[in-house]
Amino acid sequence: MSAQTDGPYGPLIPMPELTPDGLRVAVARIAPSRVPALTQHLFEATTHAQQTQSLAPLRAFVHSWAVFVAIERHPERAARLRELEGIVDAGEQDPTAAMAEIRSIREAAEAEAGL
Repeated sequence: MSAQTDGPYGPLIPMPELTPDGLRVAVARIAPSRVPALTQHLFEATTHAQQTQSLAPLRAFVHSWAVFVAIERHPERAARLRELEGIVDAGEQDPTAAMAEIRSIREAAEAEAGL
């Protein structure tokens, strides 16, 4: 895992190596309830990669979980994302601003993960 600071409080964990094992360890530390979903996604991606003889499913797996870790390792960022997703899901107000902020959070997480 690469060391990285984020102001005086910093992230919960360093950003891990973008490998299935690195991501699994990170998810186990910051969101243990999501490990079964990660394991299932990895199994499906591996199976699909074998069937299609393509690495694209494994790249999508790494991308998805790297973004998840990059977001969740910052509790305030993760909480804000859930709040914004709730606004969009509720459908009670114009979701444009919430969707733009969601996109911004995801783009920042992708950059942080080096994607």
